[in-house]
Amino acid sequence: MVLLRFAPSPTGALHLGGLRTALYNHLFAKKHGGKWILRIEDTDATRYVPGAVDGIRSALTWAGLSYDFGPGLDGPHGPYYQQSERLDLYHLYTRRLIESGHAYHCFCSPDKLASTRERLARTGSNATYDKACLHLTEEEVARRVRAGEKSIVRLNDENLPERVPTHDIVFGSLRDAHASLPTDPVLLKSDLFPTYHLASVVDDHEMGITHVVRGEEWLPSLPLHLDLYSCLSLKPPQFAHLPILLNPDGSKMSKRKGDVAVLAFMRRGWEPEAMINWLALAGWGQSPRSSFPESIAATYAPDSTTVMTLPELTEQFDLASLTHRRHILDPVKLEYLNKHHLMRSWKSDQGTSFHAHRVHHLVRASFPSSQYTTPEYIAKVIHVLQGRITNINDVPVLAPYFYIDPDYATPEAQLMRLSISTEDYRRALDVAVHHLAVQPDASGISDLGVIVHSACDATGLKQKVFMTALRHALSGMKTGPSIPETIDVLGMERTISRLKGALI
Repeated sequence: MVLLRFAPSPTGALHLGGLRTALYNHLFAKKHGGKWILRIEDTDATRYVPGAVDGIRSALTWAGLSYDFGPGLDGPHGPYYQQSERLDLYHLYTRRLIESGHAYHCFCSPDKLASTRERLARTGSNATYDKACLHLTEEEVARRVRAGEKSIVRLNDENLPERVPTHDIVFGSLRDAHASLPTDPVLLKSDLFPTYHLASVVDDHEMGITHVVRGEEWLPSLPLHLDLYSCLSLKPPQFAHLPILLNPDGSKMSKRKGDVAVLAFMRRGWEPEAMINWLALAGWGQSPRSSFPESIAATYAPDSTTVMTLPELTEQFDLASLTHRRHILDPVKLEYLNKHHLMRSWKSDQGTSFHAHRVHHLVRASFPSSQYTTPEYIAKVIHVLQGRITNINDVPVLAPYFYIDPDYATPEAQLMRLSISTEDYRRALDVAVHHLAVQPDASGISDLGVIVHSACDATGLKQKVFMTALRHALSGMKTGPSIPETIDVLGMERTISRLKGALI
């Protein structure tokens, strides 16, 4: 069975890059009938942020990405949280590496290590360590350990077994990158916690992970991880590294910037379906490679603004269709996708009602003195605004005149009023009031449209002049729903009252 893992560190809020990684793990697992694990990797206790795990879980739930095993969902490969609960396991693998000659204890102090790096750098060497502790005898190591001397455990990069060339599902065949690795990388720290490199290899093997899908930032570490698999005589999983996402200005996204945190997008009212759609298509290119033995060669990749649901994304997803180029996340595309996902949901009364209740608190907060803020009324507003709403938080902003009286003092309203002569303005409103008043029970956009156009004909005014006069009186804004739609939402009584009030 295909088994993947999303393994974030609890060092802050989940950011967009992390959510995309979780999404791709989800899509690949579900497409191939597999499962995926949420595994929290907390090897660095000094960077642990309280509440980070709950935040990660909340963000995944909001996005509709349900992991199969992980915190709160025990399974056969736990524990999934607190690597401190698996320390004995890491120590076991460390001893295996030491006993086979692939690793050794290093007792050098931090000051000595810093001095060594500086000395090597001055000589022009690329080495970062002089292997001073490599040839200590077993007796010397045992004596110093018994004496309580602190030590770390390093991989012996002079004693590495032969292995197959490095290959990545997304990036293809990769050149040897050992030269970019530190000399004899650290596997076990002096606090007896493993480094990420050892812990991830051990955990992936013990949990039976078949595919590792993670960010491109881990690509330089892939040779080290494959070396560890070889040293331990373990079969490695298949690897797929995801190209880095970039900000619109081309800079690298960072969780240290709050504007790329998933929580920030949640608070700003973006739809989870649109976010998933946006992130899934970020870098979804075309490639002739196949991501899975039984899949056909990738011949199609959706456009970056194709509106797709999670099931549709799952059906079409192929890791081999991902481009290896870094991708700029375009917020304009998110706006487009968000608008269209909202429009999909508004095709049903149930969907409109859901969003009306969702935004109810925001409308009430924006217009605390208005009596026109019930979810039922907001649903009517959404119905006539839906083609204009990009984000659900736009509902109280796009048409405030539905909740309170228009503000005729704004520059926009004043320019509208100045564009029509006083005589034409009064004639348009007087005739409109008369035609509406004689049919007080009229309702429905179609019937109201007939009344409005009949009134326009009766004035003898050009339609543009007539409609602009009514739009000014009813809303004080140049754009918005049609006049019949506006009247239908406001109701006959409020409409006539506004028209009469604008004549004073």
